Amino acid sequence: QLQASGGGLVQTGGSLRLSCAASGGTHFMGWFRQAPGKEREFAATISRGGGTAYYADFVKGRFTISRDTAKNTVYLQMNNLKPEDTAVYYCAAGARFSNAYDSPRGYDSWGQGTLVTVSS
Repeated sequence: QLQASGGGLVQTGGSLRLSCAASGGTHFMGWFRQAPGKEREFAATISRGGGTAYYADFVKGRFTISRDTAKNTVYLQMNNLKPEDTAVYYCAAGARFSNAYDSPRGYDSWGQGTLVTVSS
């Protein structure tokens, strides 16, 4: 089970940190987002141990994914936010890392989503 939190309203250029607490075993975990009328898109993912991370091109240099393995919690630090970052952000966990890490089909379970709104 995944519990996401940390969304909110922020101005352009601001920052937010999303959290996703996972119960059960350790998995590789990722963040996706879905804006109104658009498909869910990959943002970032991190390995079980936290040593490897991958990012979508549109978040590189602005977002950082990290995890606290002791707490089984993954974070997404989002800086320099833009209005186009407005979306519901979902955390996801996968039991087996694959080349589909940037696709929803690469994950087995999903959190409930947390809304991020960036005002211009």
